[in-house]
Amino acid sequence: MRPPRLPLPAVPARRAPGGAGGTGPGVRGQSPAMFRALLPTRRLPRPLPRPPVPTPQRSLQVPRGTSRGGGLPLGQRLVVVGAVGATVGAAWLYLREEKAQRQRARRQAELRELALGQGDFQLLDQAGRQRCKADFRGQWVLLYFGFTHCPDVCPEELAKLSRAVALLEREPGLPPLQPLFITVDPERDDVEAVGRYVRDFHPRLLGLTGTPEEVRAASRAYRVYASAGPKDEDGDYIVDHTVLIYLLAPDGLFLDYYGRSKTDAQIAQSVRRHMETYEPLLN
Repeated sequence: MRPPRLPLPAVPARRAPGGAGGTGPGVRGQSPAMFRALLPTRRLPRPLPRPPVPTPQRSLQVPRGTSRGGGLPLGQRLVVVGAVGATVGAAWLYLREEKAQRQRARRQAELRELALGQGDFQLLDQAGRQRCKADFRGQWVLLYFGFTHCPDVCPEELAKLSRAVALLEREPGLPPLQPLFITVDPERDDVEAVGRYVRDFHPRLLGLTGTPEEVRAASRAYRVYASAGPKDEDGDYIVDHTVLIYLLAPDGLFLDYYGRSKTDAQIAQSVRRHMETYEPLLN
């Protein structure tokens, strides 16, 4: 069974505004102003802000090689920078050379005060000829104190000394260097024993010996320590002594020394440097 239909509400009839000709008052009982008030209002969009018009600028023509800040041209700036660098480099070299000169002067003063090896000595070489310190005046000398019965240290040091002399002999223009050996064991190292011993090393190596008093005097002149140890059943003994190679300048004074840690190449390099920068200590 269908539900009963409800009657639709009656819609009041409307007339077009102004009646049939459009000139009437509009809807009955309402003025045109009231009718417009009932209509929805429509807002127009707000206009977008206009972008600013850029002000035309004049382009500055910068000459090639000139900075925009109005400074020096690039080429002149490079010249200035180069001149400043050269000045700084020259100042650094001058200060370094001045420091080296002060060090050399201080070392010379210390050597004068020390006067190591300034005393004379009277010894015999392997040919039996008398030798004194004045015989080596004007020569560069590499000197080593040792003894012929030394098992290993003395042969190693004399071999190193001989190699250093050979390295310097290969360089033209350098003054000759005299290798020299002085024994600290005169009781066993006579002229013949020293002659046999030095033949195993450099051909120009000179070996010197003498009486115990003469050998002790030579050792004291270079402040070399030497002390013979106890003898064994065969009468053999070891001599404890200073293990250094001395460099003597042409004026006869001690100039440098080299320990066991120095190689033959390092000794040759040091001797070469002393030869090139040598200044006599004695006037």
